[in-house]
Amino acid sequence: MRESLVIIMRMTFGAWRPRVSLGCLIIAGGCLVKWVGGAEPCRIWDTFSDTWVATDALGRVVPTHAEVGAPRADRTVGIFYFLWHGAHIQGGPYDITKILAQDPEAMRKPDSPLWGPLHAPHHWGESVFGYYLTRDESVLRKHAQMLSDAGVDVVVFDVTNQITYKDDYMALLRVWSELRALGNRTPQVAFLCPFWDPAKVVRELWRDLYSQGLFADLWFRWDGKPLILADPALLSERVGNEKRNTPTELLPGHSIGQSFVVSEQFARVGACFPTWKTTNACITLKLFKDGPGGEELGQQRFTNVQDNDWCYLVFRNPISPGRYYLEATDVAGRIGWWSHNEDVFAGGSAYADRAVVAGDRAFRVFTASAETKRILDFFTFRKPQPDYFRGPTGPDQWSWLEVYPQHVFTNSAGQKEQMSVGVAQNAVGNRLGSMSEPGARGRSFHKGAMDNRPDAVRYGLNVSEQWERALSEDPRFIFVTGWNEWIAGRFAEFNGVRLPVMFVDQFDQEHSRDIEPMRGGHGDDYYYQLVSYIRRYKGARPLSSIKPAVISIDGEFDDWRAVEPEFRDTVGDAVNRSHRGWDRSVTYENRTGRNDIVAAKATFGEKEFFVYVRTCAPLTPPGGTNWMVLLLDVDANSTNAWLGYDFRVNAFRPSEGESAVERWESSGWRRCGTARCKFAGNELELSVPWSALQLGQPPATIDFKWTDNCFKTGDWTDFTLNGDAAPNDRFNYRAILH
Repeated sequence: MRESLVIIMRMTFGAWRPRVSLGCLIIAGGCLVKWVGGAEPCRIWDTFSDTWVATDALGRVVPTHAEVGAPRADRTVGIFYFLWHGAHIQGGPYDITKILAQDPEAMRKPDSPLWGPLHAPHHWGESVFGYYLTRDESVLRKHAQMLSDAGVDVVVFDVTNQITYKDDYMALLRVWSELRALGNRTPQVAFLCPFWDPAKVVRELWRDLYSQGLFADLWFRWDGKPLILADPALLSERVGNEKRNTPTELLPGHSIGQSFVVSEQFARVGACFPTWKTTNACITLKLFKDGPGGEELGQQRFTNVQDNDWCYLVFRNPISPGRYYLEATDVAGRIGWWSHNEDVFAGGSAYADRAVVAGDRAFRVFTASAETKRILDFFTFRKPQPDYFRGPTGPDQWSWLEVYPQHVFTNSAGQKEQMSVGVAQNAVGNRLGSMSEPGARGRSFHKGAMDNRPDAVRYGLNVSEQWERALSEDPRFIFVTGWNEWIAGRFAEFNGVRLPVMFVDQFDQEHSRDIEPMRGGHGDDYYYQLVSYIRRYKGARPLSSIKPAVISIDGEFDDWRAVEPEFRDTVGDAVNRSHRGWDRSVTYENRTGRNDIVAAKATFGEKEFFVYVRTCAPLTPPGGTNWMVLLLDVDANSTNAWLGYDFRVNAFRPSEGESAVERWESSGWRRCGTARCKFAGNELELSVPWSALQLGQPPATIDFKWTDNCFKTGDWTDFTLNGDAAPNDRFNYRAILH
């Protein structure tokens, strides 16, 4: 919790009416949250979201402690997160799914007016939050809440395209820091940098964020330092020759080389080797001082070289400035050295069998500045592996997306450190492809083939298979791809394949990899699947049972002090949204946020069920059917009635001190009894007779939920988009009575 918070024991604040016996207060941003219990306040407002229960729209039940066991603090989940919504707008939004619904032949018509410009971003579908921009603060708050509720520890920002999206990540960090200042949990952050040339991006992140110490509490740390996914060997300043137009093949018994002059110390030098798509080639790389006849400074044998790999000699101690000669020899298999047939590097020459020839070879020499040394010392680096098929080529590498069965990535100590879990993969056969190509591995791909049932896309069969694989290996870190990519550029060619219209990373509902809930389609199915697998991986805390008590419904709340457990909700999450969308003419407005629910309790007696709720600020005056409504699932069947809720309480208030109890019957709510209700300040209590719930005695459990100003469309999205729901989204609190 940030130092600006004021923790006090004095308890007077306008209409607020707490008692000293209920604990201390925390004041943050005008919001009051009572900490129940001892004199020492918690530094985090722990909502115990891993104890919440939920059943998704498919009837899949999120597991709890009984199924997954105790929490494991040494297991971590990250998710790929995208900052680019708004940075590359070229009109639109162009929704591929809607375009194909309007014209099923549009993929054969690159000149169709329905498409955006070539390379312009197109949405594969629509998020439940609309075609939003990254800096929409309401969406940023909701992302933090949903991801932390799910058990995600870190979001990994995609900055692989040489753009850091500074204004966007700064907006997110500011909003998430504000949430933390209220006591809420949020994920921490890290960055996935360009795979082959990360230096520019890493330096920008260092200069703009890390070296300034900004939002340090949000930096995700691994092995004691902030984590960054970048190849540390590619950070040094680079000299050499990148120009190439000729693959010079190396034959057995021969050598090819390149001389160069370097004016600074260096510790790494390498060359780029074509193998003509073979994978069994071997080569030895040597470095000599002065020239071909000079002192040999080092050599290394490289085996199973992949096509166009850069292979490097790495020296423990820096090499002094001077003239050097890099040589490739001792070939096995088919391999060469990328070259240019003209003299394009002024500081050296190409060689064949140690004789100067025309042109230059492609090579790199890495020097290190003082800033680079500080960067290398500051971070924990993990080299990201871009390839979906290859797996690790050494220790301390991480994957972001792979085909099944995914590889285990180990650290330098040999521990199973990391694996990736992907929703879908733009892989066709055994090659990198486009999501829009036939044969791409969509959401329903598993057991080596697509499941073509009409509703298969809802079940997450691909990601489920990958999760099961990861759980069986049980690494320390699981990287999930992904949360909110949503867009892909339109192309006509990718990786040697030409089609009239192509989309590489995202295409349609089936061929996409976002877990963030969508509007229509599979809705929030993938979100609760994520929650379930994270709990299976990390475990969950148990929930204690409730002891019976008799509560006086009198607007005096002292008798709730001893009731445990306390059920908590996110602070400051009542919806208040106003931000333009992708289309400049669209503004997303939602002012339904009103009473911010922060805590609840429940207990029971022989004849009644008692429920208590507390809000962040004094309750608004009651009115309408949307004010502080209690929803109850009393039959342990979350698939019947209305979204599983058998009863609602307090949608109507027949008279002062009374709340209507209603039962869901077929297609609507019907009154079946009366509850007693009192409220004062920011607290409300009520009692519901067991008879009104058509129960002769207390059931083993009751699942319940408080809502305020939520109901608009009458489906699950109301809990996500409107007012406040406690707990969040589809989740429920579970009161264990026996």
